[in-house]
Amino acid sequence: MDWSDSPEQAAFRAEVRGVIQSRLPDRYKHIEEGEGQGWDVDRKSVDPTHRQAALDWQNALAEKGWVAPHWPKEYGGAGLSPMEQFIFNQEMAINKAPRVGGQGVSQLGPTLIVHGTPEQKAEHLPKILSGEVNWRQGYSEPGAGSDLASLQTRAIRDGDDFVINGQKIWTSGAHIADWLYVLTRTDPDAPKHRGISFLLMDKLTPGITVRPLINMANEHNFNETFFEDVRVPVRNTVGEINRGWYVGATLLDFERSNITGAIVSRRSIDDLLTYVKTSDGQAKSRLAGNDPLRHEVAQEYIETEVQFNFSFRIVSMQAKGLIPNYEASTAKLFNSELNQKLARTGTKVFGLYSHIWEEKDKYAPMDAKFTHSYVSSVSSTIAAGTSEIQRNIIATRGLGLPRG
Repeated sequence: MDWSDSPEQAAFRAEVRGVIQSRLPDRYKHIEEGEGQGWDVDRKSVDPTHRQAALDWQNALAEKGWVAPHWPKEYGGAGLSPMEQFIFNQEMAINKAPRVGGQGVSQLGPTLIVHGTPEQKAEHLPKILSGEVNWRQGYSEPGAGSDLASLQTRAIRDGDDFVINGQKIWTSGAHIADWLYVLTRTDPDAPKHRGISFLLMDKLTPGITVRPLINMANEHNFNETFFEDVRVPVRNTVGEINRGWYVGATLLDFERSNITGAIVSRRSIDDLLTYVKTSDGQAKSRLAGNDPLRHEVAQEYIETEVQFNFSFRIVSMQAKGLIPNYEASTAKLFNSELNQKLARTGTKVFGLYSHIWEEKDKYAPMDAKFTHSYVSSVSSTIAAGTSEIQRNIIATRGLGLPRG
């Protein structure tokens, strides 16, 4: 692999960095995406300054086609190559610039580009790019998580409508969504990967109820969603009826390297070291001399470089027209487990002070950052495919081991 930018890539990186430095609203320069203050939340905030920040950043990216950088130009995207996407995402992460468009840009839009009707594309793609409509996914159910094809939410045809009954769970961001894209079972007699249809629905449709789920970090990120006799027009089916599993599996966001994870991990360690160096407490002594904790931090710093190279390997493959498979699972597994290790290490550095939960407590080191990440990172080895699933993929597809 060649780690250096070509002249063209260096010029593109400078262009991206220049737009971020000149156009990123001040609000986003001081918060981490995912703190409940990102673009998705700000676009409908009761605070007009927050709404304006979201609009200003949306417009800055839209001028370059960077709201959906991976979409083809004919649909309003920038048509970036995999390596350009990597550079774009890298610069966005380095500068803490929030992505715009959410799942509408990353998941639904690419799906509609491949499987949607001309009418569906004309209705929904412009509203995704403008930020008018925010989309969220309705896939997992109480009895269908890792084994998603076992889903039981039913959609029964009644004339020109489907009538939907059932429940989804872990619907991240459903409380700030305008529309949902939902996998439903339309043929209960078919094999489980068949008989599933992919439906689009306005969240304000009568019969849809979103109930918050508060996680162990006392955050409201995901929800459970109930459907009671919800009527959705048949024309809102994406792709063929009963073939929705294959529609839902579509992934056009070709840049899957997750370079953001490597950058955030490295920044966490840098912030920790900066804080400790300027303090006079026990944390400084713990990282001095030959304390084993000092070596632990050093090891994880090295692992952030490994994490970066996993990401770079994936994008290098994609740039050559190859499709990563187990490589993506390797990167995801390493990233999520390093995320947990970093959180544990941070709490050990601060000892008993890590028991302080309140961010504004004067005794809370780094505003209790590592205390909160210790709790919130528990789910990182579950979300987006458990570590067990990733290891199975690596074993069978990467190492060629037989299925157990």
